[in-house]
Amino acid sequence: MKCLLLCLMFSELLWFGYGQDQSGNHQPLAPAFFVFGDSLVDCGNNNYIPTLARANYLPYGIDFGFPTGRFCNGRTVADYGAMYLGLPLLPPFLSPVSVVQNALRGLNYASAAAGILDETGQHFGARISFSGQISQFQMTIELKLRPFFQNPEDLRKYLAKSIISINIGSNDYINNYLMPERYSSSKIYSGEDYANLLIKTLSVQISRLYNLGARKMVLGGTGPLGCIPSQLYMVNGNNNKSGCVTKINNLVSLFNSRLKDLSTTLNTTLPGSFFIYQNIYDLFHDMVVNPSKYGLVIPDKACCGSGRYGAASPCLPLQQPCLDRSQYVFWDASHPTESANKIIAENTFSKSAKYSHPISLYELVKL
Repeated sequence: MKCLLLCLMFSELLWFGYGQDQSGNHQPLAPAFFVFGDSLVDCGNNNYIPTLARANYLPYGIDFGFPTGRFCNGRTVADYGAMYLGLPLLPPFLSPVSVVQNALRGLNYASAAAGILDETGQHFGARISFSGQISQFQMTIELKLRPFFQNPEDLRKYLAKSIISINIGSNDYINNYLMPERYSSSKIYSGEDYANLLIKTLSVQISRLYNLGARKMVLGGTGPLGCIPSQLYMVNGNNNKSGCVTKINNLVSLFNSRLKDLSTTLNTTLPGSFFIYQNIYDLFHDMVVNPSKYGLVIPDKACCGSGRYGAASPCLPLQQPCLDRSQYVFWDASHPTESANKIIAENTFSKSAKYSHPISLYELVKL
C-alpha cells in the first residue's frame, strides 16, 4: 500500500507539477476552476482515505497513461471542462501535489461515494461528503489562497470570477435510496419527499459556498441512473423501450426538475451570483438511446466488467477491458468512458445553451 501511494504521488508530481495546459489555450477563460462532486469527477482524492471506493489500479487510467484514481479509462468531464477553460488539469485536494503546487488555478474536491447527505455511501467506508468538500474549500481559501492576495478585495474578485462546478446527487440514489437493505431513506420518504430533502439540503450547502465567496456556479443534473449497467443488472425485466429502468429514471427526474428550479431561485435570492443548470439527463439518455448519433456503438454494457451488462462483477485489478473503448458508453458498471465524457463536455462546456439553463457556460465565464 505504501509503495502504491508513493507511485501515485510520483505520477501526480510528473503530471501536475509542471502545470500542463492540455487545452492549447494560454489565456484562460476563468482564473480558476473548483470541482465538487462524486466518482464521476473524482481525480484521486479517495486514494488518500481508507475506503473501498477506489480506482487507483489498472485498467483504470489505461488511456490516461496510468491509474490516477479516476473512475474511468481516461479523462473525466471535469478534466475536459478544465481544458475548455484553458486551465491545466486540477490536482486532487488531498494529494501532496496540492500542497506543493499553489491552488491559484483551482482544485478538485470530488470524492467517490460522496453525496449530498452525509450518510450516503457510508458502506464503502470513508468518503468526503459535499459538506466536507465545502469545508476543504474553506481551508483552501484561508490557508492556500489568502497568502497570495494582500488585498482582501482582490481575493473577493478572484473567487467571484472563478467557476465552481458541482456534480453531486447520484450516490444519494444508487448508494442510499435504492439500497433499502442498508439505508432507511426509501422507507421514510416518498420519491417526491426525498427529492425535496436533497434539494433543501443542497440549497443550504450552496449558500455556504456563496458565503465563502463563490459566485459563478454550475449545477450538473443527475444522469439517467436507470440506464447504467449496475442498475440494469439488478432490475431485470422491468426496462422500458429504451432499455432503461423507468422507475429509477422517474426518481432522478424528480430531483433534476427541482435542481433546475433551484438554480432559478438562487439567481434571484443570492445577490451577485449566477447559476446555470446543466441538463446531463437528456443528453446522456440520448447517448444511450441513439449511440450511433455520437459515434458510439455499445450503450448498455460495461467495457470493463463481466457477466450480464458487464455488471455481474466490478472492474478488477489488471482485468482485460474491451479493446475498442471508443465504442462504449460505459467504462465500468456505473461510469462513462472517456469518449462519453468528452461528448458530455463538448455539449455542456461550450457556447451552446442547448443543455444549459438559462445560459451557456461560455456566456457565464464572460459575465
